[in-house]
Amino acid sequence: MIVVAGESLIDLVPQGDGVPLPALLPRLGGGPYNTAVALGRLGAPVGFCSRVSTDGFGEALLDGLRAAGVSTSLVQRGPEPTTLAVATIGADGSAHYGFYTQGSADRLFELPPHLPDSVRAVAFGACSLVLEPGASAYEALLRREAGRGVFTLLDPNIRAGLIPDADAYRARFAGWLPSVSLLKLSEDDAEWLGGVPQGPGAVVLTAGSEGLTVRTRSGLEVSVPAVPVAVADTIGAGDTVNAALLHGLAARDALTADAMAALDADGWREVLHFAARASAVTCSRTGAEPPYASELF
Repeated sequence: MIVVAGESLIDLVPQGDGVPLPALLPRLGGGPYNTAVALGRLGAPVGFCSRVSTDGFGEALLDGLRAAGVSTSLVQRGPEPTTLAVATIGADGSAHYGFYTQGSADRLFELPPHLPDSVRAVAFGACSLVLEPGASAYEALLRREAGRGVFTLLDPNIRAGLIPDADAYRARFAGWLPSVSLLKLSEDDAEWLGGVPQGPGAVVLTAGSEGLTVRTRSGLEVSVPAVPVAVADTIGAGDTVNAALLHGLAARDALTADAMAALDADGWREVLHFAARASAVTCSRTGAEPPYASELF
């Protein structure tokens, strides 16, 4: 099983050109949530580890997980409200967000006592590693699982508006890297962090319409182009890449540090092409709607 740990929320996505303001359509979202749904739709055994509100939005989020085949046995519940993210869509389909996080349920995540022995990998990232007190619990989970040899993926998915002290966050981020097997960064993330860091076994860098590149600890570098598509918006595209990378590595039995290190250029090229195809499908749809396996195979 692959576990995805982090927040779920409701994206409020603008519809049309309403005056004075467009209507906002609520869509299920959150980076880790989208990654879990994408993995489920691809057919991977996957569980979601988070804290979800008992409000109506929270119930809808759980329904979305179950519909995608995602286990919710590791989900904690709480009466606090669900986090909201108000999206602004640029002319090129790029999405920017304003967040309503104060007192929300996912911020109160607590470190679970253990994960099942069947867990092969855990994915982390996004707001859940910024917003306390939950951020410290997710960090502890990352370190604990890496310490017992579980493969880990980290996608920081930087939202600068949520980070009160950039230097402190960068220092904390650097402290996570020894516990990270695979790091996924967008070009914007890398620029904000001050460059592509060293440390993880492999780093995948996404560059939108310019495609994807992997750089491994051994010095291997492989790039693939993006798949051309009419972009509706980019919501969930990077999260879909995370899921496709994990699914692709799992299919090659490469969800261990040694097995991933043994992956050659052709193997990485296949994994990256798969991730590019999957994210293109997500970009062709409004909101975070990752593809099903039947759309890619």
